[in-house]
Amino acid sequence: MDHQEYNAIVNFIWGIADDCLRDVYVRGKYRDVILPMTVIRRLDTMLEATKPAVLQMKERLDAVKIDNQWPALCNAAGQAFCNASPYLLKDLTSRAKAQTLQADFEAYLDGFSPNVQVILDKFKFRDQIKTMVDAGILGAVIEKFTASDINLGPEPVYKGAEKTILVHPALDNHGMGTIFEELIRRFNEENNEEAGEHWTPRDVVELMADLIFVPIADKIKDASYSVYDGACGTGGMLTVAQDRLTKLAKARGKEVAIHLYGQEINPETYAICKADMLLKGDGIEAEHIKYGSTLSDDQLATRPFDFMLSNPPYGKSWKTDAEKMGGKKDILDTRFNTYLEDGKNLAMIPRTSDGQLLFLLNNVAKMKTDTEIGSRIAEVHNGSSIFTGDAGQGESNARRYLLENDLVEAIIALPENMFYNTGIGTFIWILSNKKEERRKGKVQLIDATAMKSPLRKNMGKKNCEFTPEIRAEILRIFQTMEESEVSKIFRNEEFGYWAITVERPLRLCVHPENEIPEDAFKKASDLAAVRAAIASVPADTPLDDWDAFAKATKLKKTQLKKVRPYLTTTDTASKPVAGEADPDLRDTENIPFTYEGGMEAFFEKEVLPYAPDAWIDEEKTQIGYEISFTKYFYKPVELREMKDIIADLERLEGEADGMLEEIMEGLRE
Repeated sequence: MDHQEYNAIVNFIWGIADDCLRDVYVRGKYRDVILPMTVIRRLDTMLEATKPAVLQMKERLDAVKIDNQWPALCNAAGQAFCNASPYLLKDLTSRAKAQTLQADFEAYLDGFSPNVQVILDKFKFRDQIKTMVDAGILGAVIEKFTASDINLGPEPVYKGAEKTILVHPALDNHGMGTIFEELIRRFNEENNEEAGEHWTPRDVVELMADLIFVPIADKIKDASYSVYDGACGTGGMLTVAQDRLTKLAKARGKEVAIHLYGQEINPETYAICKADMLLKGDGIEAEHIKYGSTLSDDQLATRPFDFMLSNPPYGKSWKTDAEKMGGKKDILDTRFNTYLEDGKNLAMIPRTSDGQLLFLLNNVAKMKTDTEIGSRIAEVHNGSSIFTGDAGQGESNARRYLLENDLVEAIIALPENMFYNTGIGTFIWILSNKKEERRKGKVQLIDATAMKSPLRKNMGKKNCEFTPEIRAEILRIFQTMEESEVSKIFRNEEFGYWAITVERPLRLCVHPENEIPEDAFKKASDLAAVRAAIASVPADTPLDDWDAFAKATKLKKTQLKKVRPYLTTTDTASKPVAGEADPDLRDTENIPFTYEGGMEAFFEKEVLPYAPDAWIDEEKTQIGYEISFTKYFYKPVELREMKDIIADLERLEGEADGMLEEIMEGLRE
């Protein structure tokens, strides 16, 4: 079947919406009927030839009162699914009464095996039946999908009893999957504000697939490989990855079996993904698509994978997941916690307003360690993942874990407006736990923000794309590890820093004339007593010892707490308090790991010359990691010459004088 025939089928199905649904559904809701009906019709055609065998098997099973009949019925159907109702979809076109049609159609749907029921339930398709019956369009929709104008079946359609004239070619599983994907794409474009949440542009996905597959293409063997997406949406990344890996293997004379796995929390997109697997004939793969939250309900926790691609939600709250996991502060999930060499826990829990880094850590936890290629990961994030979070906070700790374990191969900055529902800058992270020798201990940063081709028509906020030529160039830059204006190589430690707390001593200036405000105490008698106590402090009391001073005044702790703010000063002539820091003089410094001599040298050169009494509170020292594309790829704007600016000003002044003269001349007339 060629592209023209594919497009004819897609256009026909697309037209059903306009023909039957226009006056009943708003345009954005057409998919609620069209997508599940497309799935139902395809499954129906695949079961048509074996329908008699299935009904005969059911009759025998009923006679001997077998409860779990589905394995035997699916076996009789020759598929991973079946329908045990007495009907085919075309049988329902003869129903004249709406009530009869509704009852029989519901019985037909109820006849599908459990793996199809899950899809129908997540589509919430049964909710649409009453709407269609009330509007009198259910029969028309069924007739359209069973019409002879198209063939969604796996067998060719011929004209005449001798079957010599081909009317419609057979539609194989791959072709059906292609048609279903095209319908999804069109619906996503119709609903631009939603598309980016569940569907990553194909050009971005193809680049991600190339980045994780092409570098190890020569290591592909006659073997089985697994591909995983923990935020799989409609399954587009899995589909592209499967296709790309298959082609690379075939080009090298290798036979590979590719197993797809995914998890999705949105019911409709989960249904679409699972249905797409069934439509392609991947009954087993459909069972690998799990429903639920990857963060709080990881249903593939024990499985490692060879390749992982994902576009997790960013800038989206995961507070509900955090609560399910016991609260953010008490999350002990080993995917998001690790331990340092000294046994201290390194919590990598980001703020609950954005959980994208958790998806990356989830993938890292599923990496294989016992194979030649290990595992490779490609994941899309916004800028938050590379710079949000101070030293010691969850985001910084996550970056620390990834970099100190040498897992990051590259980060690629994409152009703005590459996605459907956001115009902000995005980045592709490329990770591997089996880096080639030249990449060990290093990270490549690629600035591809200017590498784009404009679209003739915007798709939501997406106004540009990666052409095949642009993708090839980015891949070339990545593979050659060349350094240029758009590609830079850094050692892992160049992103690390110490965050130190610099303290200076508290200073006391204690004199009877120190003014304590009248409102410091409710009772005037208390104020007078405090002033008298301070005035009575012996002259030989050491002013650099707060404890000694407090003891000499014989004041209560509550009184001391109230007066202390009025007895302290940063005056350099006053006495320092031994070992006690002044919070008003506290400062912090971020010292790069690459600073020559380390933080001790920094402190001696950059701090002590200006504050000789300062010290580092070592208990507060934190390690942080941050990646700043702005710093590494900053291009200063070239300023214009002053003479050029003056010349422009003189020209504008002359034009203004001329206009004023014309106006005055007109007034004189």
